[in-house]
Amino acid sequence: MKYRRMLQSHNYVRILSTVAFLMVATVISMIFLLVFIKAGNNLNLSFFLEKPSGFPIGSEGGVFPAIVGSLAFTLIASVSASILALIVALYLEFYCSNERFGEAIRVTIGVIAGIPSIILGLFGYSFLVVYLGFGISLLSGGLVLGLMIFPYIEIKFERIFRDVNEMYKISTYALGVNTGYYIVHIILPVAWRNMVSTISLASSLAMGATAPILLTGAVFYAKAPKSIFSPAMALPLHLYNLVGENISIENAFATAGVLLILLVALNLITWSFSYSGEGR
Repeated sequence: MKYRRMLQSHNYVRILSTVAFLMVATVISMIFLLVFIKAGNNLNLSFFLEKPSGFPIGSEGGVFPAIVGSLAFTLIASVSASILALIVALYLEFYCSNERFGEAIRVTIGVIAGIPSIILGLFGYSFLVVYLGFGISLLSGGLVLGLMIFPYIEIKFERIFRDVNEMYKISTYALGVNTGYYIVHIILPVAWRNMVSTISLASSLAMGATAPILLTGAVFYAKAPKSIFSPAMALPLHLYNLVGENISIENAFATAGVLLILLVALNLITWSFSYSGEGR
């Protein structure tokens, strides 16, 4: 009787999980279908490769400068946030012996995660753009985006390190190996695939954000940036302008389609990279 109840509970959980998956998959499919159907013939190769044109700007042409700008913003954000998150996570997991101090750091990270993105943009404008003199630039926008995704990456990194089999730690310390060697030669080789996946998801979040770069690095129109101190276009802001100014709804949906394609490509590349590494 007890086994039968356990089996029934298992079946209920499996059914609920399947229903939840189908609901999520249906919603995602509807979003993609809506965007690509509304984009119509506007979403073509020339739309990827041309710059915005027409009057008002964006009513014709493509989004090439916005693609380059979005990728540059995302790269700067991912690199800066990942380096900082890695340092903090390693310290909290392996070196911090004061529990109160460690909890204070974690609370601070949680507070950062809860700050509205527009306030982060205002901070970036005051500190990076004005005080440090970076100006409206890729660097300013990318660093603010990095600050936005830093809490997510740090929390995930810390959890990844904690989930590494405790047997590794016991065996390594029993052999007299120091913590630095243990991290470099045991922890990171085991955990790097999950770390890459975490960075990829956070990068997708950064690529779709508008508010942090609105005040720090993104502009309505610019050529493809040649320096990290140049302002740049970004797909989310370009999409907002096309809709907000009622310039071209068709190009707005085409821009949304480009953004979705980039996000999917980013995650597929990361997934294939991690999968091939696991096979070796």
